[in-house]
Amino acid sequence: MSAGTSSRQANAAVSPEDRARADFYALIARLLYAGPDAALLAAIAGADELVGEGENVSLALAWRALIAAAAATDADAAKAEYDSVFVGTGKAEVTPYATKYLSESTKENVLVRLRAELAALGLARDANVAEYEDHFAALCEVMRHLVFFGRDAAVREQKSFFISYLGNSYAHFCDAVIATPNADFYKHVARFTKAFLDVETESLDLAQ
Repeated sequence: MSAGTSSRQANAAVSPEDRARADFYALIARLLYAGPDAALLAAIAGADELVGEGENVSLALAWRALIAAAAATDADAAKAEYDSVFVGTGKAEVTPYATKYLSESTKENVLVRLRAELAALGLARDANVAEYEDHFAALCEVMRHLVFFGRDAAVREQKSFFISYLGNSYAHFCDAVIATPNADFYKHVARFTKAFLDVETESLDLAQ
């Protein structure tokens, strides 16, 4: 996903909490777009653990498990696993597109509406990218953008986009990854993704 000419300047007043949110969205987007290389695995393995309280306990535990999995995973194996789970030969084991997990009545015209919203934000799919805009990696990248490039109505924008394109689909997608027998490292990615987006759901539900 690339920013167009109307892309907003980064908000200099981004809070540490929102910076952390944006970083997690960026990490999830990267892991769901392609298998990790050795440098990314090393960066995850060397990351600090989270302090979890209340609803954040599950997130802290999932993050700790992902750190441990990254430390124990070979990059070539992780890339092969990604290809097996999300690309496949002919048909992927798990489809990484949000509309797959929406009801028939909900998914109609989702891509048309999504493309219109992205255009209004000054965003568009890169010409060199084959994946559709409802790929979970792209949706997480848009959320990262909304956190960092906020207008006065930033929270409302984040909430609206999240509810429209991630809220009704991410749990089904993550459960599908966890259930597939060929996922090992990506089971931990899916558990962390679900835990993080569960926290986001709660936080955005409370946001005005």
